[in-house]
Amino acid sequence: MTPLHPLRDLTEDDLRRRTSLKWTLHPGDVLPMFVAEMDAHPVPAVVEAVERAVRDGDTGYPFGPEYAEAYGRFAAERWGLAVDPAHTAAVADVMTGMREAVRLLSAPGDPVIVNPPVYGPFYDTVARTGRELVAVPLTDVGRLDLEALAAAYEAVAGRGVHLLCSPHNPTSVVHTLDELSRLAALAVEHGIRLVVDEIHAPLADDFVPFLSVPGSESAVVSTSASKAFNLAGFKAGLLVFGPEAAQHDLPRLPAMVGHGCSHLGVIAHVAAFDHGGDWLAGVRADLAENRALLTELLATRVPGLRWNGEAGTYLAWLDGRSLDWAGELADRLLDRGRVALSPGSEFGQGFERFARLNLATTVELLTAGVERIERAVG
Repeated sequence: MTPLHPLRDLTEDDLRRRTSLKWTLHPGDVLPMFVAEMDAHPVPAVVEAVERAVRDGDTGYPFGPEYAEAYGRFAAERWGLAVDPAHTAAVADVMTGMREAVRLLSAPGDPVIVNPPVYGPFYDTVARTGRELVAVPLTDVGRLDLEALAAAYEAVAGRGVHLLCSPHNPTSVVHTLDELSRLAALAVEHGIRLVVDEIHAPLADDFVPFLSVPGSESAVVSTSASKAFNLAGFKAGLLVFGPEAAQHDLPRLPAMVGHGCSHLGVIAHVAAFDHGGDWLAGVRADLAENRALLTELLATRVPGLRWNGEAGTYLAWLDGRSLDWAGELADRLLDRGRVALSPGSEFGQGFERFARLNLATTVELLTAGVERIERAVG
């Protein structure tokens, strides 16, 4: 069978016909490399499943365990993780799930720990739920600072929630089994509840599901197929509860939480999890090539812009602190290079000299993007 290459053989004209956020937010002379949408061909099985549903008029409300069962099959095959569908709940998307889990596991005014730099909606989740933000930054090399987390856990013992991003966005770091095991032990010791965003997990090598780690029994994971299979427009997410959380917390989850989930979204995500394996393998291979290309291009064209090369997502966290000018890196790249990256300030205070680049695109557009960055920095 001919290998799939979902990130190849697409032109800029092809992509500019798309009407989603990535290709319509900025003027036509801007090359968008910011929001986490892939420039990819669709998953064939998803196309078939959605077309069939629309032809059949199967466009009503979602119902039943199919989504949880499909995720369970995927998780068992990929990571050896057993998922009980009865320990899950459908939600509109991963961040909706994170927000509702925070509401379920804490009270207004309670502390919520995050690890900057981290995905911007984590901060919004804390603010919208009326909780108190506690920032425990990653180390200089992007790892969890377990000593600092132990101190933070002790300070808020018994009433805190920790929002963990795994794999981490924007750094693409994949937390190790040792890190997650130590984190789970600290959480048990200090009575901290973990709410874990695992949306990028299918893209990562060496990924460790948090619910596979001893001590994770009271944790809640929020996940979906949307990032790995490029399905952001098909709203469907899943909360997966550890066994203790399933017993004590899941019964208290309001039924309304699942009402934003789309039936067509469920159909699309089930098809991706069950039949998108070859497509996903192709994406992962294309991303590996793109990471190598980005490393080479930055080294030769923009040596002052550093990147850690981490492979947990399709996002590159670019460090511009060695460049000889001040201000928001992404603003300069947009103004002078007409290339749009996600501003570092979206991921926490003090990260203005960083920017997040989406490398899930074609070789031609990735090369063009770095050329524009070079022009802006030079």
